[in-house]
Amino acid sequence: MTRDLFRREITELQDEVLILGSMAEKALMDAMESLRDGDHRWSQKIVEDDARINAKRFEIEERVIFVIASQQPMATDLRALVSMLFIVTDLERIADHAEGVARINMMLADEPLPRRLGYIPAMADRTVAMLRDSLKAFIDQDIAAARQICEADDEVDRLQDRVYDDSNAAMIADPSTIQRNTYMLWTAHNLERIADRCTNICERIIYLVTGNMEEINISKY
Repeated sequence: MTRDLFRREITELQDEVLILGSMAEKALMDAMESLRDGDHRWSQKIVEDDARINAKRFEIEERVIFVIASQQPMATDLRALVSMLFIVTDLERIADHAEGVARINMMLADEPLPRRLGYIPAMADRTVAMLRDSLKAFIDQDIAAARQICEADDEVDRLQDRVYDDSNAAMIADPSTIQRNTYMLWTAHNLERIADRCTNICERIIYLVTGNMEEINISKY
């Protein structure tokens, strides 16, 4: 493989990572919409589509491993390929958490609409923004943006605390809401984990550019 072909392979792999990222983002946005609307059929489709996302992850991994084995890249090229291996894992896990939200909607059964979701939609908006921004930072190899994205994780954590406080208060006031509010806590946990996965991606971006591993997924509040 010539140098030009090798660079083209790297570019194509980056494009595949973006495709997987868009699949994960769609799963998350669809899961939240189905939760808002109480649409169980939509949630079932999200659950079923998760297999496609898993397959895309494995396809990218196999291609990356083949390039590493056949070309024995050095320095930045090797870091780019290794970073992609970790990033696609986090993207697939993000989709798993989105699937978890869809399953929660199915467990809520026939709860009356409109849904009272409190701070959960705000959490979802921030995690979607983190995901989009982290993928852009990956393509741009922008470590300043990567660090800034990680700051948003604190806001997601604060919103999760508000969901916890509100759900706790509701369960104490009316024990008949315990199951429903437990599902809300599970939803918030899935969203918080997605934000953590985005910070993992940003850590890999910093490694890709600098060659240094930094743990920046540490709450500061």
